[in-house]
Amino acid sequence: MESLHYLLMKTQSMFSHKILTQASKIGLTSGQPKVLEFLLTNHEADQKTIAAYCEIEQATVGSILLRMEKSGLIIRRNKDGNRRSNFVSLTESGKQAAEKVQEIFHEAESQALAQLSDDEVKAVMQALSKMCDAMQSQSERSKIKND
Repeated sequence: MESLHYLLMKTQSMFSHKILTQASKIGLTSGQPKVLEFLLTNHEADQKTIAAYCEIEQATVGSILLRMEKSGLIIRRNKDGNRRSNFVSLTESGKQAAEKVQEIFHEAESQALAQLSDDEVKAVMQALSKMCDAMQSQSERSKIKND
């Protein structure tokens, strides 16, 4: 059997390829699908929050948001007169794109999980969640140590 690292990397690569191939057919570029999904769920957020949730550097999110704004998927506005913090939300066009993205994600997940029983799906989800938590905790400890 392959190493955990290799299996996670290969699965992520195939999953991303499938999603990005389908997303490009509706005019989306890399990074936009997860931002759309986040905003559909959360309605409005600042760039820092979007970056943290999507695991993308803040500067990269800025570039993604600029393209999304130019294509009419999002709007940015100041909230409560705070000019230093732009809040991002979906336009009607963005909501429609986000709903298509959800369909793309669902299709990719269905394909990836097709050979697993319900119990196996639950076990995989629990294991991946624990792995993310462990990696996040380690990352936070390392950041504190280096500060």
